[in-house]
Amino acid sequence: MDYEEFLETVSRQTGLDAEAAERAIQATLETLARRLSKGESRDLLRQLPAELKSYVYTDEGSEAFDVDEFLRRVAEREQVDVEEAERRARAVFWALGGALDAKEVADLGADLPEDFDPLVAEAQRRHVEVMRSSEFLTRVARRTGLDAEGAERATAAVLETLAERIAAGEVRDLIRELPVRLHPPLRRGIANSSGTATRMGLEEFLRRVAEREGVSLDQAREHAAAVFATLREAVTVDEFFDVTVQLPDEYWALIPHP
Repeated sequence: MDYEEFLETVSRQTGLDAEAAERAIQATLETLARRLSKGESRDLLRQLPAELKSYVYTDEGSEAFDVDEFLRRVAEREQVDVEEAERRARAVFWALGGALDAKEVADLGADLPEDFDPLVAEAQRRHVEVMRSSEFLTRVARRTGLDAEGAERATAAVLETLAERIAAGEVRDLIRELPVRLHPPLRRGIANSSGTATRMGLEEFLRRVAEREGVSLDQAREHAAAVFATLREAVTVDEFFDVTVQLPDEYWALIPHP
């Protein structure tokens, strides 16, 4: 794939004009270069069109950061919000899948942590559908009657508490299937519990949600049920099962079932 084809691929995938597509490519590749090991950066350089090599070449060492920080840096470079940065970065990774051979695509994926999977999937031609945060929050708002701010506050309270209750590895799997805007409360939950699932009954779960959200226990119960219902729609069947199977039977009152 030559430079013009790469640029056209990103432009077509995003609907951006050539100038904006070029900015997206530069922002994504420059940030990616800081995340990859030096060896993988060199391998990537060998297969990229000449016009893109300067974006990947760096004398600086690699940095260990997660996908949230990756997208924050891309967004900062492009002067767009994180969700838009993610949409554009997906298109760049899709173009990389066409520019690199199969071995290099596999090596690229192996060099990145698991939470990059929605991006790597584009290069590997595996489609990973992630519900947009605006859609997630709209569904929570519709189920609860809350306004947009209230729906986001409720969602954050429930997700943070859920991340305290279940195993950290499962929270990381959940992060891979949810939009970036919903990652912070999940990461806070892992930090709060020091990476170990905190045993808590339903009453304690709802007490924490109510305290974080600043609402009554009855409202916390309603909001938690709405978030779980939306979560079931946002992630795969297997992932929802893996999350909810870790919860005691008394939580079933909150969890939607087919």
